[in-house]
Amino acid sequence: MTVMVRTRALAKSFTLHLRDGLVLPVLSGIDLEVANGECVVLSGPSGAGKSTLMRSLYGNYRAESGSILIRHGEEMIDIATADPRTILAVRHDTLGYVSQFLRVVPRVSALDVVAEVLLTRGIDQDAARSAARDLLLRLNIPSRLHAIPPATFSGGEQQRVNLARGFIARHPILLLDEPTASLDAENRAVVISMVLDAKKSGTAIVAICHDADVRDAIADRLFAMTPYQDAA
Repeated sequence: MTVMVRTRALAKSFTLHLRDGLVLPVLSGIDLEVANGECVVLSGPSGAGKSTLMRSLYGNYRAESGSILIRHGEEMIDIATADPRTILAVRHDTLGYVSQFLRVVPRVSALDVVAEVLLTRGIDQDAARSAARDLLLRLNIPSRLHAIPPATFSGGEQQRVNLARGFIARHPILLLDEPTASLDAENRAVVISMVLDAKKSGTAIVAICHDADVRDAIADRLFAMTPYQDAA
């Protein structure tokens, strides 16, 4: 097995400027490893820093100290110190992130929202749209909705479009933030099957998942996190 994600002594705090510069520590001494084909689910109560860790892995939050090593091709790139251009390159080719919420350009059809990911890689438009169509259908988004902007969709439909957009790229590393939060049992089962397929193909996955049934179905192991004040 190949390590795809490795953090060492990772720390992150936030400065509350409206509270006289109060410093709020959230992460400290985080050592995490995730290998190819493995799904690690972050576990712990609200406030333990799970979302902060996820956003730090993706480079949305800058680490205060420590390292975040991401296997990008033959290199291990430290997201904690990488320049913005390098982070964008890692996201394009290596590191996917599916958040709970869909944020896309208005008036773009659901089909093109999903296909766009492949188009940015130089994939032919017809092939990109065909792959997007297949994924949307797998996620129970009917053909009659493919030409409609997803801003008009229900929360569950938007989440499924977001999942299609995240999975279509087949990134070697995938971050999933509550991927089934707005889904019914039928669609949760579809997402579980997609995660299992991704693992079989070698994708390394880090997930936040409060649904116990989904967590048990996809997790190879849990990474326990404790609120900083409790750990101190």
